[in-house]
Amino acid sequence: MQNAIAMTTDRPVTDTSRAGIATVLFLGLTCGVQMSDRGLQSILSPAIRATFDVGDAVMGALHGIAGILIASALAIPLARLADRHSRKRILLALIAAWTLLTLLGALAPNFAWFFAGRAAAGITEFAMIPIVYSLIPDLVGERMRVAANLSFAALMALGASAGFYLGGDLLALMGGLEGVGWLGHLEPWRRTMALLALGGLPLLALGALTLDPPRQTSVSAASGAASLPGFVRAHLRQMLLFVGAAGGIAIAVQALVPMIAMALERRYAADLGGVGHTLGILTFAGTMLSLPVAWIVDRTLRGRLGLRARPALMGAATALAVPCAALLAFAPTTSAALAMTGAFLLTTCIANALIPTMLQDLAPVALRARAFAAYSFLIAAFCAVGPLLAGGISQFLLADDLLSAIALAAVPPMALTLVCTALWCLRPDAPTHAS
Repeated sequence: MQNAIAMTTDRPVTDTSRAGIATVLFLGLTCGVQMSDRGLQSILSPAIRATFDVGDAVMGALHGIAGILIASALAIPLARLADRHSRKRILLALIAAWTLLTLLGALAPNFAWFFAGRAAAGITEFAMIPIVYSLIPDLVGERMRVAANLSFAALMALGASAGFYLGGDLLALMGGLEGVGWLGHLEPWRRTMALLALGGLPLLALGALTLDPPRQTSVSAASGAASLPGFVRAHLRQMLLFVGAAGGIAIAVQALVPMIAMALERRYAADLGGVGHTLGILTFAGTMLSLPVAWIVDRTLRGRLGLRARPALMGAATALAVPCAALLAFAPTTSAALAMTGAFLLTTCIANALIPTMLQDLAPVALRARAFAAYSFLIAAFCAVGPLLAGGISQFLLADDLLSAIALAAVPPMALTLVCTALWCLRPDAPTHAS
């Protein structure tokens, strides 16, 4: 593997190499481990809420503002560094920072410190993803770009689902270790989060073996001509439709995913371990099923519809997601609510599956990391609205009926996605820089 690394880093990657594929898989695994703390935090939310004695609105702020908005804002300057310097070194620094910050979050003495720690850990997660998506075309070449993007997304989904699936089991396991070891004096949810943080140590060691390929276009030559504000101004209409379409889905997804475990436990007195198992399976299955569907639709319709194919897929999938979210408010049992949640996750995953590929097509090589970071920040503003809206509606309007609040927060924003995708299909005027 070392020979492959040495050979590949001397020139741009035009053909897929084993070392390039291995690096993509490692990056997907790493981001998956980081993303697992979102599912884990969802399962731990009732215990966290009880420890710090806060309401639904504050928990919504934790999932939205701390976990998304602050993190994505500070990820932009890190992505700018990645457009100019070694992406591998920056990624290794982010893995180390995530490990430390997650551990510190587990030890936070009060909610203010916990909130700050989760926001800081989220910065590393949001900074990694745009850097990786800027790296993938240089690792595998154009022929395998879509497949590599989807594989990376699948591994992230595996991590996110593992956080849900294993969260209840880890919480129960840590609950049985009272007084054992150097973390034995902590509450079970704190020990669970500390255990996840320690998973970053082997990833840091493996990361030293991965590729750091040169960019396909010289940044020094391209940076003078490439300006992110200028690019956005030149294609403002397309950018607004792109962000609006993705933003509506983002609000809906984030209104549901972080809050659904707490909502089900509250309405049905559901066992968090069982709910976590089911949510983990549904999250992973939804993503894994959505990827081949998106790939097949893209290959089938791209030649026929051109630039209309991808927004058309996004709009059609969103239209199917609307009734799934609406019916959550009327679910008679835990099983029915989980079935509707699974259908919602599948349809929204299909709607989102090709977004990274679309942005790679739009952004010039010299702007890719910054374009993904800027997009992440804009979409994070939408994402932050979701849990804030669901928690606020629950606490202030519906007397803590969180499941109904999730439905009310999720359905209206999807109308924005439907409008934007319809307008996009009427006039697809996006440039493409993929080649």
